[in-house]
Amino acid sequence: MNIPGYNGKILEVDLSRGKDRVIELDEETAYKFIGGRGLAAYILWKEFGHKWEQVDPLGPENLLLFLTGPLTGYYPGVKLAVSGKSPQTNGVVGSVVSSELAIELRAAGYDGLIVKGASKDPVYIYIEGEKVEVRSAEHLWGLRGRETFQKLFSEVWSELKRKNLAHVGLTKEPSFVYIGPAGENMVRTAAVMAKLTHAAGYGGYGAVMGSKKLKAVVAKGFGPMPPAKHPDWVKLLVRETWNRLNQNIFWKQWGTSSGGYEVANLTSSEPIRNWQEEWHDARTMGVNNYEAHWVKRYWGDYGCPSTCMKISRLIGGKYNGAVTDGPDYELQAYLGPNLGVFEPRGNIYLSSLADDLGLCGIQTGNVAGFAAELCEKGILTREEVGFDLKWGDTEAFARLLEAIAYRKGIGDILAEGVARAADKLSKQKGQDLSRYAVHVKGIGIGAHGARSGKDFPQAFTYAVGVQGGDHTSPPRLPVEKAWGEFTAAFEDSAVICSFNAVDDLPYQFLTAITGWEISSEKWFREHARRIVSLQRVLLLLGGPDLYWDPRIHDDNPPRFYEPLPSGPFKGRAVDRTELEKQKKEYFDYLGWDQYGIPRDETLRELGIGELIEATRRIRNRLKLE
Repeated sequence: MNIPGYNGKILEVDLSRGKDRVIELDEETAYKFIGGRGLAAYILWKEFGHKWEQVDPLGPENLLLFLTGPLTGYYPGVKLAVSGKSPQTNGVVGSVVSSELAIELRAAGYDGLIVKGASKDPVYIYIEGEKVEVRSAEHLWGLRGRETFQKLFSEVWSELKRKNLAHVGLTKEPSFVYIGPAGENMVRTAAVMAKLTHAAGYGGYGAVMGSKKLKAVVAKGFGPMPPAKHPDWVKLLVRETWNRLNQNIFWKQWGTSSGGYEVANLTSSEPIRNWQEEWHDARTMGVNNYEAHWVKRYWGDYGCPSTCMKISRLIGGKYNGAVTDGPDYELQAYLGPNLGVFEPRGNIYLSSLADDLGLCGIQTGNVAGFAAELCEKGILTREEVGFDLKWGDTEAFARLLEAIAYRKGIGDILAEGVARAADKLSKQKGQDLSRYAVHVKGIGIGAHGARSGKDFPQAFTYAVGVQGGDHTSPPRLPVEKAWGEFTAAFEDSAVICSFNAVDDLPYQFLTAITGWEISSEKWFREHARRIVSLQRVLLLLGGPDLYWDPRIHDDNPPRFYEPLPSGPFKGRAVDRTELEKQKKEYFDYLGWDQYGIPRDETLRELGIGELIEATRRIRNRLKLE
């Protein structure tokens, strides 16, 4: 089907049957859900909506989706959306990663890839133009990230060069995503990895890859991007976006790597020792101390002028050879002060180890901090952990990351993620440990606190997000004026990098590429409400092992109600009264009832009236009718 900006085809590979086929994407579906996160939610609903509660995210029935968007290959920078039923939330999370795999899929003629079923033996999917193969990955299974990357890259790149597929000039190398040991062992905080240090961490989709015995997806395309409706306009927009982004010198110079000191010191909102504090004045965390380890200062993926990523490498000493992305602020925080580690070398080493094991640094750092606090309070013993786990002990936390990735000892419980680990340990210990678990609906809170009111300033920000504690998609008020969940739904569906989103330009790109008149106002009023409402329904359907009750779980972690113990905003905490007021305003805007369940008339208005039966199931389970 000829849809401007789309190939109109999605490749489906069934690993159980060893078959592949092409699914046509119709224009109505593309218009309503755009791509990436929005389209993933719709595909999953169509496949499983009638029995969502029975689908095990780590069972062969789940789908794993790698989707592009209409802006892929046009808008500066590149992202790939990864999704499926989430092993963390039992809903749908749109998790994105910087990867040229998105470009290669489009160049091969596809708008995305759907993986069904599960292989009996380790495999990887190989896409070369129109050729699709499921190949053995026995020789890759069990390898860590760096070795997987090197061996697979050498294998497929050598093959392409032997075939001499360069028609003009040199063939660009293929792109791929893969999992490490954490994904192979179905750790719920496992990430889908790209290059050596990029990760789609939220949602736990590395575990879904592992459950399917899928080690990697490799693609090399040779075609152009799908034609745009107004190519001359697109050229002008590209030039304008580049000019605007090039003016942000601070971003290009430092990226988010200045956050390890500034977020704590200036806004009192960085996780410290499992969020017991959020302020510090540890100048060792200053960006100049990280800069000393940067071996590549400007790194950007396809077509990115921002180059905000910085590559650190440790040279000499016991952590010699550790390589990681910056670390960016989130990993600085969660694998640094959150664990009581206040010096760059230890932080860089733990970040590098998480990458190599295929762990999400945010989610695994969150559950590691939870475990360390239990040790601090004597709830977990040395015998149960297998070693002393104390704040600031880099090598002890490295052992813990290994234990989680390989599900050894206490790591087997922690590999279930903070929500499930807290529930299991609470039963074992005969006491409620949920007060130490800093998450919303299974997703550990991003490294931006809400107690000071200076970073994430609104009380309800995490409490009702359809992606749980995901800091990249936070609900905000007023919806039309603040970057938040609705804006993130656009960026994850279009699919673009939020750091490169400049004012209204992405919406102009969408119109120039597709011909659809979708302004930011129309997006907020219609498309975003449709996507977020669909995600909300699937989240509340939940199952099979965890269900969310909005009367209980539309809330912040207990820790956010404890007053900040130190810093310039000492004594501040999230206000419950303000939380309830903001929830009501947000629900009213979306057309949801007091429980955050989309009303029948809202679903009909948004063209997804088919969800009404599902909302009935939610209300029946909660005994609301």
